[in-house]
Amino acid sequence: MCRQRALKLAVRTQVGKAYTPEEKDALLAAAKSAWSPAIYPALMLALNAGMRDAEIRGLQWERMDLSKAILTVGDSKTEAGEGRTIPLNSALHEAMIEYAKWYTKRFGTIRPEWYLFPFGKPRPQDPTRPMVTLKTSWDNARKKAGVKGRWHDNRHTLVTDLAESGAGDETIRDIAGHVSKQMLKHYSHIRMEAKRRALESILAKPKPEAAGNAVPVPNEPVAPAVEAANRRMGPIIN
Repeated sequence: MCRQRALKLAVRTQVGKAYTPEEKDALLAAAKSAWSPAIYPALMLALNAGMRDAEIRGLQWERMDLSKAILTVGDSKTEAGEGRTIPLNSALHEAMIEYAKWYTKRFGTIRPEWYLFPFGKPRPQDPTRPMVTLKTSWDNARKKAGVKGRWHDNRHTLVTDLAESGAGDETIRDIAGHVSKQMLKHYSHIRMEAKRRALESILAKPKPEAAGNAVPVPNEPVAPAVEAANRRMGPIIN
């Protein structure tokens, strides 16, 4: 008699890792000094716009409005919302302006239908085709920074930062697109912990003295001060 075995698929119980500020700084520094011109702007998009790998590699210039500092994200192979609009923060805006200057110098111009991260290895060659992968440049930057983690953890880091700042589920979805119920539950916990830390922080602050209730501290001991006053007044005659 044959024993039937049920095929069990592995279920992820963790939503991912959020990089610390120090790890983010190390990753960005390593990416900025890398040979690949794509890894730094791509990493900035992941950390500041929450874009997935496929969304970054498939991004075209027609979706990047640098004059208005707005980015429109279309489809990816996951359950992302179509056409979500993301404002560029100042750091990401500056990074994309610098990358646009490099891109123009490399290809002579920028056309709306061209891809931000063109095909070609080790250097971009064909802007009409998207790059295949960020894996090699990401691995190199991560190892140079001495940081352990996945590319997808960059997106998780942004959403964690948003949750800690107090952003609600709707704002997170508007920026990051589809987020699982498990992840939203996790981010809700993060928001609660951020509120708890904020409330606990006020307990550590010394309470200021109420106006008019402060007792002045004499600059000299009381007894010598009284004696000095008596000398100034002279002897007391009954």
